[in-house]
Amino acid sequence: MMKIIRKHKLKLIGFFVGAGAGYLYFHFGACSNGTCAITSNPLNITIYGALMGAIFFNMFQKKSK
Repeated sequence: MMKIIRKHKLKLIGFFVGAGAGYLYFHFGACSNGTCAITSNPLNITIYGALMGAIFFNMFQKKSK
């Protein structure tokens, strides 16, 4: 289990950073009238932010041979 966590450490960090950023975006800057598909629901924007954070942080991971 620890080997998997070490291998995917940056993805996990990105996942949690993105989830936090997504929720903060919902709380402070989201669509207030509820017509925006992604940002009108806190769960949707949190999941979207988590996935984008994991993808973004994955760019910085070194490739293994």
